[in-house]
Amino acid sequence: MLHIALHFVVPAGLALAIDRERWLRTWLILVATMLVDLDHLLADPVYDPARCSIGFHPLHTTPAIVAYGLVLFGPRALNAIGALRDEAIIWMLQLVGLGLIVHMVLDGIDCLT
Repeated sequence: MLHIALHFVVPAGLALAIDRERWLRTWLILVATMLVDLDHLLADPVYDPARCSIGFHPLHTTPAIVAYGLVLFGPRALNAIGALRDEAIIWMLQLVGLGLIVHMVLDGIDCLT
């Protein structure tokens, strides 16, 4: 139960630290990245408290995590070379990437126990 709570509490802390004026919107975007857990529906059983998600579910594999890192850092790199100029899109993509990386870190911590 603590694991699930952390998926809401950690993004709340990040949202407040990143954008205090629009923290609720930022938090909602970060929490929306929990949809990555839809890949759990492909497992049998769907929920196994003893199973480590990292490396097991398709959206929790190394290639997926690398892609999430690209979503976090790629937009700013594209902006630097002039390929992506819309700051709102950059901000949104970076929040999605951050949310996905935070999700994977929290799932990874859960795998240590």
